[in-house]
Amino acid sequence: MKIERYDLIVIGAGPAGLSAAIEAAKQGMKPIVFDENAKPGGQLFKQIHKFFGSKEHKAKIRGFRIGEELLQEAEQYGVKVVLNATVIGLYPEKEITVKIGEEVKHYKGDSILVATGASENMVTFKGWTLPGVIGAGAAQTMMNLHHIKAGDRVLMLGSGNVGLVVSFQLMQAGCEVVALVDAAPRVGGYGVHAAKVARLGVPFYLSHTIVEAEGEDHVTGVTIGEVGPDWNIIPGSEKHFDVDTICLAVGLSPMSQLLKQAGVEMKDTPGGYVPVCDDFGATSVPGIFAAGDVSGIEEASSAMIEGRLAGARIAEYMGYMTEEKRLLRAEELEAALSSLRQGMFAPENRGKLVEKTEEGIPVSMNLLQKGYIAEDEIERYPGVTHTVGVHPVMECTQNIPCNPCQDACSKGCISIGENITSLPVVVAEAKCVGCGMCVASCSGQAIFLVDEESEPGYGTVTLPYEFLPLPKEGDKGVALGRDGQPVCEAEVVGVRSAKAFDHTNLLTIKVPSDMTMKARFFKRETA
Repeated sequence: MKIERYDLIVIGAGPAGLSAAIEAAKQGMKPIVFDENAKPGGQLFKQIHKFFGSKEHKAKIRGFRIGEELLQEAEQYGVKVVLNATVIGLYPEKEITVKIGEEVKHYKGDSILVATGASENMVTFKGWTLPGVIGAGAAQTMMNLHHIKAGDRVLMLGSGNVGLVVSFQLMQAGCEVVALVDAAPRVGGYGVHAAKVARLGVPFYLSHTIVEAEGEDHVTGVTIGEVGPDWNIIPGSEKHFDVDTICLAVGLSPMSQLLKQAGVEMKDTPGGYVPVCDDFGATSVPGIFAAGDVSGIEEASSAMIEGRLAGARIAEYMGYMTEEKRLLRAEELEAALSSLRQGMFAPENRGKLVEKTEEGIPVSMNLLQKGYIAEDEIERYPGVTHTVGVHPVMECTQNIPCNPCQDACSKGCISIGENITSLPVVVAEAKCVGCGMCVASCSGQAIFLVDEESEPGYGTVTLPYEFLPLPKEGDKGVALGRDGQPVCEAEVVGVRSAKAFDHTNLLTIKVPSDMTMKARFFKRETA
C-alpha cells in the first residue's frame, strides 16, 4: 500500500487551517490541506458582513473578501489544497486516511494540524424534525453561497452574534424575521448587531423559548413561551407566529473527534469537548497540533491568528524556523490575538452581566433586554453629542475590540485611543466634512451623520443602508426609531455609493429637527 508523505498535513481549509498552512509555507514547508467541502475557505465565504477589530484583524473587510485574500496567499506560497476529501481517520503515528471520491487513501505527516472547526448545536422541541427547522449556519449557506432564500417568514432562536447577524442577512435576502427569541434573559451578542436588527422592527423575546413547531409535512407555525426561573414554560405565556422557517442559532460544538481518535488528551469545557493544548496549538501527542474552533469557539479573526501561531510553531518543530525567530513572530501575533480577547465580551466575561463600561458608564439594560437603546439612555455615551452642522453620532455603547472609525476619519473627528475596546469619542475641536467614511467603515452600522438643522425646522440623518432596491433621491416614506417603530415622515435627499464604502450605501433622509436624534432607518412608502 502506497503512503504519500508530507512534512505538514492540515485537516480543514477554513480560516485557521489555511492561515497555518500559509505561515508554515512561508518558512519553506510544503503543506497539504484536506477539506471535505467543494470550496475552500470554511465559514468565511458565508460571511458577507464586515469584520470587527483593527487593520491587522482585517477589520471593516467582509468575510468572503478575507477568504479570497487567504486563498490567493495560499496559492502564492504553494500550499496544496485537496477538496471533496474527507479525513476519516487520524492515528497517533501521524497517519491519516482520506476518502476522496470512492477511494480511501493513506497519508503520513511529520506534523499534523487539525483545524476541523465546529458544528451547529440543535435543540429539541415538539416538531423539531419538520422540514423548515434549520440551523442558522445552514440558512447562511443557502443564502450567501447558493443564493436560495431560506424562507419567507422566519423565527430566529438565539441572540448570540450568529443569531443576530443571520437575522439581519435574512432580511437582506428578502425574508421577514417575525421574532428573535432566546431563553436567556439578556441579548448574548454584540449590542450593535442587536440594534441594527431591532431598528428594522424585529421584536425580541428574551426569557422565551420554542414550545412547538407546527405543521404536518413542513413548518407552518411556531409557538413560543416564557421561561421561569426553573427554565420551565410559564403556563399562559404562549405566543403563536405563522412562519415557514425556524432558524436555530444555539451555539457550536468543536468537531474534535479526530483528535480524540489520535489519542490526544481531551477535556470537557463549557464550550465543548476540546484538546488540551498550549498557546501555540501543541497537543499532548508530539507533532499533532490544533487551531481554530476545534480547540475552543471564537470568532474567525481569532481562528486566523491561532492558525498563524500554530503554523509558526510547527515550522520551528520541523526545523524550518529558529526558536528566536518564532518567538518574535509569536509576540506580534499574540498581541493581535490578545486585543481581540479584551472588553465586555472577553472569555472571562462569558455569561456574566457587565453593568458598566470600562469608562464607568452604566450599560443600557434596554439594549440587553429588548435589543435597542432607550431614549433616556443614549445621551450618556461619549459618541452621542450635539453641535451645529453635520457631525457624527456613534451609538457604540459596549467595549468591543474595534477601531476602523478612528482610522476612517481624515479630519480627526473620532478618537478611540490606544485601547482598541474603548468607546469612540467625538473630538469637539475637529470639523466634520460629512464625507461618510466613518458611517461606511463601522462594522456594527452604529454611526450616523446628523445635521440637527439643515434648514428651518428640518435636519438630516445619513445612515448606513445595505438593502435592495436602493431608494432614490426624492423617495418619501417613514423614518423608524431605534425600536423599529415609525417616528416621523421622511424624504430621501441623498444617496451615495462608492467603491471605498464596500457596498454600504449612505442614505441621507430629511426629517423634522426634533427627530434627527431618533430617526435611525428609512422605510419607503408602498403603493
